[in-house]
Amino acid sequence: MDSNQLNNMLSGRLYDARDPELAVRRLRARRLTARYNGADPEDDELRRETARELLGSVGEGCYLEPPFRCDYGSNISLGDRVYANFNLVILDCARVEIGNDVLIGPNVGIYTAGHPVDPGLRQECLEFALPITIEDGVWIGGHVAVVPGVRIGRNSVIGAGSVVTRDIPPGVVAAGNPCRVLRSIEERDREFYAGNRRVDGRAETNSRMP
Repeated sequence: MDSNQLNNMLSGRLYDARDPELAVRRLRARRLTARYNGADPEDDELRRETARELLGSVGEGCYLEPPFRCDYGSNISLGDRVYANFNLVILDCARVEIGNDVLIGPNVGIYTAGHPVDPGLRQECLEFALPITIEDGVWIGGHVAVVPGVRIGRNSVIGAGSVVTRDIPPGVVAAGNPCRVLRSIEERDREFYAGNRRVDGRAETNSRMP
């Protein structure tokens, strides 16, 4: 039976993380992430099986580069074709919904967990958690931190090193600390990469064309 503290945690209320049931669930996640991270580099099947056991749901074609770490795992949902580079940390004390075709750079932290500002409440070991949603087609650059309660809209790009403290709308490039919208993603972005250009903006010569 679910404990009151688990129900509080998943509903956004203050909860005591020392609760025995929560401790058991975290230990389960530690064991499964240790198995996932320790798998032979060529043993894709073991990692797939472990990810399915660890996470709430896993779509087709997902891959999380080890090491990967999380609090519970069961509160994480991955869509299809999610790729995360090395050292992804998800503190999934609340639901974390990641859509289809999401790319996550190295050393990214997705944190649903928070602590009260009041020091007395912190000393009582009380915490809170708010869900995070990352919609389809999002690209998150390396060393990004996503804080509790945030939604990142479909197809948006989050620049490396950003701290996402508020919702990001769909179809934009956003960066900074705190993360802010810089511009919309437009047709010219496709044209730039489809053209015969290097990513530093310089045109290639015809001799370099296939």
